[in-house]
Amino acid sequence: MKLMNFWESGNLRLGVKKEEGILDVAAALNALPQRAAGAVPATLREVLDGGEAALASLRKFADSLPYHDEGAKAFYRDETLLEFAPCTADPGKIICIGLNYRRHAEETGMPLPEYPILFSKFSNSLSGHGMEVPLPYSTQKVDYEAELGIMIGRTAKNVSEEEALDAVFGYFAANDLSARDLQTRTSQWLAGKSCDRFAPVGPYVVTEDEVGDPGLLRISCSVNGEIRQDSNTSDMIFGCRQIISYISSCMTLSPGDIILTGTPEGVMMGYPPEKQVYLQPGDVVTVEIEKLGRLTNRMVAEEA
Repeated sequence: MKLMNFWESGNLRLGVKKEEGILDVAAALNALPQRAAGAVPATLREVLDGGEAALASLRKFADSLPYHDEGAKAFYRDETLLEFAPCTADPGKIICIGLNYRRHAEETGMPLPEYPILFSKFSNSLSGHGMEVPLPYSTQKVDYEAELGIMIGRTAKNVSEEEALDAVFGYFAANDLSARDLQTRTSQWLAGKSCDRFAPVGPYVVTEDEVGDPGLLRISCSVNGEIRQDSNTSDMIFGCRQIISYISSCMTLSPGDIILTGTPEGVMMGYPPEKQVYLQPGDVVTVEIEKLGRLTNRMVAEEA
């Protein structure tokens, strides 16, 4: 399934992407309570907290609403008219992996890491597909980073690599926007990584059964239509299994936690200094990942 969050009249709504459009789950449940006897979850948080049974209930409910049923059209939304929200459910943790693609490490002149490099973003950095991202006054070097995102679906602590993907709810496209001048002021990257709206995620979270092997996905990034990154998750140094297992050995992963798994080569920081042109107000950045969709955001000047 492809799930997404959107805003309607100030309320956060759960949508299911179908051929007919985006199914507004809450609208359908309110109109058809007799079909909700199986306690169908109305929010992504309810899906995650309810585990496999809740996902199965939602899937059954969504599949039972063919577009041509009487009144069913009222439950579908035109995706092009929606105000997307981040495709997350209030994650307790936003964990990011640094230098996790071989060719990206090479372009930055950094040695391949022996262990996954962990850093964090905070909830203020989350943004959704189509949302504008303000470029802070404190930086002149904002860079794009196309990344595969993982959403955790069950509690995971000290899981083996063989069992690691069992903890995955789904995958999504992400952009780990980075203020390079703030990032490199100290040995800690946090200042350059957690600016407001610096973690666009979406448009959808795609359940793991529809994705297959997350280590074989084409991943790309374009700026104003010009391709800047074009790679494959097979170039990861640490795959999704290794990442989840390693993190779970350091801390407990909980349903809804998200992991951004690193970026491939082609970021502006990897260009020679004389060719570096960082993001400017008006630039439109699109991250596209095979099977997961296209995530687009426009950069704007920060308001005074």
